[in-house]
Amino acid sequence: MASTDSRVSSGWDNLPPEYAIPAQAPSAAEAREYCRRLARTHYENFSVATWFLPERLRQHFFNVYAYCRISDDLGDEVGNAAASLQLLDQWEAQLNACYEGSPRHPVFVALAETVHSLDIPRQPFADLLTAFRQDQTVTRYQTFDDLLGYCRYSANPVGHLVLYLCGYHDAERQSLSDFTCTALQLANFWQDVSVDYAKGRIYLPLEDLRREGVVEEDIAARRNTPAFCTMMRFEVERARDWFRRGQPLVQKVDRELAIDLDLFTRGGQEILNAIERQGYKVLGQRPAISRTRKLALVARAALGKLL
Repeated sequence: MASTDSRVSSGWDNLPPEYAIPAQAPSAAEAREYCRRLARTHYENFSVATWFLPERLRQHFFNVYAYCRISDDLGDEVGNAAASLQLLDQWEAQLNACYEGSPRHPVFVALAETVHSLDIPRQPFADLLTAFRQDQTVTRYQTFDDLLGYCRYSANPVGHLVLYLCGYHDAERQSLSDFTCTALQLANFWQDVSVDYAKGRIYLPLEDLRREGVVEEDIAARRNTPAFCTMMRFEVERARDWFRRGQPLVQKVDRELAIDLDLFTRGGQEILNAIERQGYKVLGQRPAISRTRKLALVARAALGKLL
């Protein structure tokens, strides 16, 4: 679906060609298939989670996932901050067109059906773009509160969207979801310290580095010093606390969503367990969940579906 009027040589050309905004909108059926294919081929864990969703919601989840996937790639895979900002502006213009009734990109053609049938507001979609823009200009966070401010845009909107998809619009559930989504974001940050540093970013609060006597050169050189490991132990426990705060949400949603929430929560907690098992030495040694543990999590979720 290439276009000639909307591609930017320094931006879209660095991304999969199907991401480009076409000159003409596809049919609704083509748009739904586009989102379905993108979701099923880009994220194994998401595909697993959709096994436990009611059939009526699966396409809507595919549509929202496709939006999140491409939005993330526009911010993270272009390789040029100025080009990313330009593409994110074009993407937001399509978001606006989605709510105004005139989108061209297949993601937004499909998403229009979702947002209108399920009454989903524009703000959480826009908030995600705020985070991806921030990634182009902010590469360090002085305090944990600063990092939480970033998570407010990068992680928490996803939880709100999931709740909207399942028919929940209340502030109480959104607040609990924020704890879980922030915890998942933190677990991913702690898992990917070296990966993020290679992109020029440090998500560990600088106040924590200073408190433990860790210097940026340790991260650059992948030195898992005793001071660094002590700091990571603290960060892991802090993320676990946020998972605990969000846990009551599982009891406040219907069974299908509860199974998915439990699966993702346990997956995030397993990342933290993996960090602990390797002595908090995450620099140059990205912690990962073994296939056996992944299968155990899925089996547990499947059992919950049957009982």
